Amino acid sequence: MSVPVGRSPVMADVARLAGVSHQTVSRVLNGHPNVRAETQARVQAAIEELGYRRNSSARALVTRRTGVIGVVAFDTTHYGPAQTLSGIEHAARADGYFLSVVTLQTVTREAVSEAMDYLAQQSVEGYIVIAPKRAVVEGLAGQPAERPVVAVEGGEAPDVPVVCVDQVGGGYLATRHLLELGHRTVHHIAGPGDWLEAEGRIAGWRRALEEAGAPVPAPLHGDWRPRSGYRIGAQLAGDPDVTAVFVANDQMALGALRALGEAGVRVPDDVSVIGFDDIPESEFFTPPLTTVAQDFSEVGRRGIGLLIDLLEEPATAPSSPARSVVPARLVTRVSTAPARA
Repeated sequence: MSVPVGRSPVMADVARLAGVSHQTVSRVLNGHPNVRAETQARVQAAIEELGYRRNSSARALVTRRTGVIGVVAFDTTHYGPAQTLSGIEHAARADGYFLSVVTLQTVTREAVSEAMDYLAQQSVEGYIVIAPKRAVVEGLAGQPAERPVVAVEGGEAPDVPVVCVDQVGGGYLATRHLLELGHRTVHHIAGPGDWLEAEGRIAGWRRALEEAGAPVPAPLHGDWRPRSGYRIGAQLAGDPDVTAVFVANDQMALGALRALGEAGVRVPDDVSVIGFDDIPESEFFTPPLTTVAQDFSEVGRRGIGLLIDLLEEPATAPSSPARSVVPARLVTRVSTAPARA
C-alpha cells in the first residue's frame, strides 16, 4: 500500500494496511490492554512501513492532553546543565512525551515567569525547570500553580518537587578520598558563588575537613571554565604547603593541571588533583583525572517520572513537595596518590 504523494500517512492508512479498524489503531497507540498481541504486531508493522507519526494536535483535541512538557533551561554551554537537559529529553521520549524548551540568557524572576508563560501558550502539560542557580529557584517562588512544576538541580527549592545530584555528598567523597591518602588538608577551587552546585560541593568539602580536624583553607572561586582553573592553579603552584586540590569541575581541573605542569609541579607526585563531573575527556587528561561522576540519565528519569506522577495521579501527590537525591560516585584514576613524605 502507498500513500498519495505529498500527503503524510494518517491513522486510516495504518488501519487499512493492518486490516483493522481506526479504533483498534487508536487503542494500540494509547497502550490499551485489551488488544491481542497478534493485532498489536500487525498495527506496529503497518506504522513502521508507512512511517506514520501521531498528530499531537489532533490527539489534544480528543484527549485534552498534548503530550508536551515545557523545559526552562539555563546556560546549556556548561557540561552539567547540557547533560541534565539531555537526560531529561531521553527520559521524556522513552515515556512518550515531547519537550518544548526555552533557554534563559539572563536569570531573573521576570525571565523565569516569561518563559513559563511562553510555554503555557504552547499548551504544555507541566514544567521541568533546570535550576542550578539560586536566582532560578527564587524565580520559581510564587509562580501560579496552574500546571505541575519539577525543579531539577534545584537544591532546597521551596514549594516545588526537586530532583538533584547529591552535591554535598560528592564534595565530601572527593575530599575524604584525598584525606585518606594522607594529605594534611585539601585546597578547593570552587565554582561561582551563585551556583547551588558550587555551594553544595563547598559544603561537602568543608564537612570532610572539619570531621577530620584538618585546616580549612579559603576556597578560591573560578567560573567553571579551564582558564579560571589555570589562573588559580598557577597561584596554588607557588605554595609549597599545597599537596591536594579538589576542583569543583573537570574543566577547571584541566586548566589547573596545565598550570601545575608549567610550574614544574608533578601530578600526582607533588600535588594530587581531583575533579567533578566525569566528563568524557577526563580519562584522557595528563594524567587521567580522578573525579566524581554525576548520573545525569538518572536525574532525567526521576525528574520526568515525578512530573508524570503529578500529571497522571494528582490526587496522590504528597502534602509536601517530594525531593529525590541521586547519589554521586567517586571515579579513581591516576591524578591522586598518597601524600609525599
